[in-house]
Amino acid sequence: MAQFTRIEVANVMKETGMIPLFFNNDIELSKQVLKACYDGGARLMEFTARGDFAHEVFGELTKYAIKELPGMIMGVGSVTDAAAASLYMALGANFIVTPVLREDIAIVCNRRKVLWSPGCGTLTEIARAEELGCEIVKLFPGDIYGPQFVKGIKGPQPWTSIMPTGGVSPTYENLKEWFDAGVTCVGMGSKLISKNADGVYNLAKIESDTRAALRIIKDLRK
Repeated sequence: MAQFTRIEVANVMKETGMIPLFFNNDIELSKQVLKACYDGGARLMEFTARGDFAHEVFGELTKYAIKELPGMIMGVGSVTDAAAASLYMALGANFIVTPVLREDIAIVCNRRKVLWSPGCGTLTEIARAEELGCEIVKLFPGDIYGPQFVKGIKGPQPWTSIMPTGGVSPTYENLKEWFDAGVTCVGMGSKLISKNADGVYNLAKIESDTRAALRIIKDLRK
């Protein structure tokens, strides 16, 4: 059962402006990465469920967040069908992110009043997602479309809230391009959740980069 309503989730997405994206099948390591993001100020995490038994890891992460990280909103990405969405909501997912627009996922999420954010790539898809009750549309892959696409969408549809994922990095220049174009928030994966040369996650850097990115976003919105 979700701990946060879809409106609460949408508001935190809009307020913080950033969602870290992460997947690892090691539960303890995942907890460390989640805490690093939390300590850096992130209040949302999209667990990109792309591996075997990912739901087991997510379930443990959600329990950990509820117990140890007050206010942390856990969601799941890379969800491709309604059955998977229902499974993750039963494990406490507060939002569901999909790579494509699927109406079956919209139905099961809306029934439970859980925020869902579908990956869209055309104005027609975005309009249909909004007709189905979508609060924030995922632009995916963001690096293919770019900030100019966002500007184009915001012209005829200034009410549309867009979250690009892919092609977003925690630098001032990159974030300025996206937020100047009118995005509501951004999703960041490997460019934020970084590893050392030996492949080990650099937890201190993840925390500091998260804090810096959130500060940049806040400053850009002034």
